[in-house]
Amino acid sequence: MDAPLWTEKHAPSLADIPQPQAREHLQGAIEEPMNLLVHGPIGAGKTAAVRALAEETHENPDADLVEINVADVFDLSKKEVANDPRFSSFIDSKRRRDSSKADLINHVLKESASYTPMSGSYKTILLDNAEGMREDFQQALRRVMEQYYEATQFVIATRQPSQLIPPIRSRCFPIVMRAPTHEETVGALERVAEREGVDYDADGLEYVAGYADGDLRQAVLAAQTTDEQAGEITMNTAYEALNAVEADDQVESMIAAAEAGEFTDARATLDDLLVDEGHSGGDVLEDVLAVVRARYSGDRVAEIHRIAGRIDADLVEGTSDRIHVSHLLAEIGELARTGE
Repeated sequence: MDAPLWTEKHAPSLADIPQPQAREHLQGAIEEPMNLLVHGPIGAGKTAAVRALAEETHENPDADLVEINVADVFDLSKKEVANDPRFSSFIDSKRRRDSSKADLINHVLKESASYTPMSGSYKTILLDNAEGMREDFQQALRRVMEQYYEATQFVIATRQPSQLIPPIRSRCFPIVMRAPTHEETVGALERVAEREGVDYDADGLEYVAGYADGDLRQAVLAAQTTDEQAGEITMNTAYEALNAVEADDQVESMIAAAEAGEFTDARATLDDLLVDEGHSGGDVLEDVLAVVRARYSGDRVAEIHRIAGRIDADLVEGTSDRIHVSHLLAEIGELARTGE
């Protein structure tokens, strides 16, 4: 998608959040700021809800909402963390040289919490996809939360709250972002389609909502894909546009990059498929296997299928699609390197 993503262009306000109980609890956090634990399945709208909360609570949300995607940061190398433009301003050359990756990430947490809010009495730090945070980092986070509680609201978003240590869970008010119902998804799609001025019919929105199966982000991106391809959203156009990811040049190039050891390029293409194009990890996994069957034969195909079975099980558990499919790409690269 070259056009602006509808998920960003039509980000919901608090009033637009379809889950009534979550909406009520978030409204309460405006009146009485507190640390929050926002949890629910992928695509339920956790990140969008926190951004909507920041819009309501901060005069300058661009400055006073700090977003740290845990899955993304932990996947970076030490050098990438040190040179990331979000963090490089408070990582000097000595710290960059002498510190471990763990020390750098701990420093990022502390520095993000310590600066003075640009407006109002506090700022908000969102730690997204927090199920990937190791226990030692969680202990460091606990200490930062204790030290900077007066001027910093921590919001932890995760699919698996059980992965967080009890001292962190006890310091946060829990907000459940359940998967939206089919009717709630249709309502959200109708709101976006009306704002875009898109031609649609009820059957088209119903089909897109069913295709997304409770993933609100995927539903909005699927509606955008359908409109961009067909100029309208009907059952027929949605059906044609939303077939599973085809084994196209993107997936071919992603696998070729993995084989060549160019994992940064491979992950960039994977991000395009998962984020920009809105495909699920399961769809991409199926497409990777289709390409594998066309490129290889014999034992290598069998081994990749064996690994993919394990990856598929991990995807069902609801953890990071990016991390698990990246693992498969790394395995493909290793098999190519060893000639197995």
